[in-house]
Amino acid sequence: MNKDFIKTAVIGHPIAHSKSPLIHSHWLREHGLKGSYEAIDIEADALAESVRALVDRGYSGFNVTLPHKIAIMALCNEVDERAKAIGAVNTVSIRDGKLYGTNTDAFGFAQNVLCAGLDGWSFEDGAAVVLGAGGAARAVIYALLEEGAPSVILINRTREKAEELTQMDKKIMVEDWAKRDDALKGANLIVNTTSLGMEGKPPLEIDLSLAPSHALVTDIVYAPLYTDLLQQAKKRGLRVVTGAGMLLHQARAGFALWNGVMPEVTPELEERLLEA
Repeated sequence: MNKDFIKTAVIGHPIAHSKSPLIHSHWLREHGLKGSYEAIDIEADALAESVRALVDRGYSGFNVTLPHKIAIMALCNEVDERAKAIGAVNTVSIRDGKLYGTNTDAFGFAQNVLCAGLDGWSFEDGAAVVLGAGGAARAVIYALLEEGAPSVILINRTREKAEELTQMDKKIMVEDWAKRDDALKGANLIVNTTSLGMEGKPPLEIDLSLAPSHALVTDIVYAPLYTDLLQQAKKRGLRVVTGAGMLLHQARAGFALWNGVMPEVTPELEERLLEA
């Protein structure tokens, strides 16, 4: 293995749509580093042997996307507390033939908001309303608690699935999907982690007129960049943060683990991402 040439990748199935190679290749060029980052399609039943092949071929690490984020945990020699709490690994480092798993999605979510230049707004200012209870919601909730949100109101179309996430912290409360509009009345932050509003999916039906004027609205969806939810928020005069930055910021942490350099999210990179 050539230590001066760092090989990394993203694994998943399907994977051809991934924009991660664009992001990491941009940073490799920007920092003058010798390395590669590729998308590797791995089916679920071939995960163990394919990951072992990456180790044998001298990879320094890889990102993990659907459907492997949970299954990869069993293959890791060590999984950090953050990934355990979120219940998924999206970033793996390989050192001395061993796999070390972490999760950078919570970092990506928090940084996307913190770097948005929201003067006078803080996670600590009030309740956060989270729509959805999937893997992305777990990462978002972890970030909210870490950043000091006093409470999290979790709303999901299937209440039972939302109830499962209350074990993460006593600050998490569950509300019925039918009462989602009323839950916005005291919200400091409103986060959509569902697929509703994504291209090809139904819109998220919600009435933001009940939200306080200081509330921030964000969506982890970035195709389209301005979902129906964010467009409604802008018309209401609420501040919004798009979802594109979460993808970019979560990638920063992995890049730093493998390459020893923490890259920046620049307007040029954001533009390239959205044009791809």
